[in-house]
Amino acid sequence: MPQGGPADGGTATTPPATRSLEGLTEAAHAAAGEQRRLPPVHLWNPAFCGDLDMRIARDGTWFYNGTPIGRPALVRLFATILRKDEDRYVLVTPVEKVGIKVEDAPFLAVELAHEKRENDRALKFRTNVDDWVEAGPDHPMRFEPGESEGLKPYIHVRADLWALVKRALFYDLVDLGEKRSIDGQEMFGVASNGAFFPMMRADQLDALS
Repeated sequence: MPQGGPADGGTATTPPATRSLEGLTEAAHAAAGEQRRLPPVHLWNPAFCGDLDMRIARDGTWFYNGTPIGRPALVRLFATILRKDEDRYVLVTPVEKVGIKVEDAPFLAVELAHEKRENDRALKFRTNVDDWVEAGPDHPMRFEPGESEGLKPYIHVRADLWALVKRALFYDLVDLGEKRSIDGQEMFGVASNGAFFPMMRADQLDALS
């Protein structure tokens, strides 16, 4: 049998080939409980049961056995038991843990709202699983270079899970951006909830146009 990594805490077992989406759904429902709160996945450490043929594409679409999962409520349910371990993404319940593939970030930020406050502003993002996240000290943003699409913005959702910000929203962020001096260097970025998130050096801004 294949062995689990150090973070798995033991020997891995291969999930049955007949593992159905319905069975995983039942396990996710049981883990989430009836109160519709995020389950304490960080406290669970069951045996690793191998990798499942489930994939989250770069555009946020979830696939099972190569077929898109067309039920948004089911995707939202699976998202509640998603966790990032040291070496893989997993769906975890109190009794089992299965690995899944994530092409980029597990979530996609699909909507941006900004709220003016006294001497401040808050940027709020809605993800493709209908979570709202407010950028700030507890939910930082980061910007990484992409291979062809330029800068890729991300917003922290929870634990080690991030959302890739939809490309159209990136241009909205640029419109909301400002220049600030960071450690003696002028940077261009966005401010939210008392925090400033640099995108690039101010002299690189012209490259976006």
